[in-house]
Amino acid sequence: MPAQNPARLPRRWLTAASAFALSTALLAGCAVYKPEVLQGNFVSREQVSALQPGMSRDQVRQVLGTPLLTDMFRSNRWDYVFTAQHRKGVEPQKYAVAVFFEGDALARIEGAEDLPSETEFVERMSDGKVYKPRNLEASPEKLQSFTDSQKAKAKPQPELPEAPSTTSYPALPQ
Repeated sequence: MPAQNPARLPRRWLTAASAFALSTALLAGCAVYKPEVLQGNFVSREQVSALQPGMSRDQVRQVLGTPLLTDMFRSNRWDYVFTAQHRKGVEPQKYAVAVFFEGDALARIEGAEDLPSETEFVERMSDGKVYKPRNLEASPEKLQSFTDSQKAKAKPQPELPEAPSTTSYPALPQ
């Protein structure tokens, strides 16, 4: 291996040091990207107020949705958890509601006292933006024009084949 020229060695270091300084200066303005993470089921105060003791599990699922956690060792408890992290301009949020059953009937709810209403939740998550409610009602004329256009787009259905004359089949060979 040939000996390096002592005059060139500092020049290489200078080049490497200046490249490092330049890259550091360019990256100094960059921040680490943290993706927004929304997880779980948001349950509002209005949803919890619709629950009544004695409701069946299916009725509770209709109101609150599928639970995020169901414990296989305690089948009488459903947990609904919602977390929001790394949302720009919004503080991290966490809501947890536990629903308890006796048999198939709703017995009690825990954690519902800290839940926001739907309006409060939207205000917290919107970072100060104001959303105007939209008019979602259709006039009878608009409804009629919609049904007329759907009928015009409808394709004629092909005729279905007739059912077989017999539903008994021969025995399978043994």
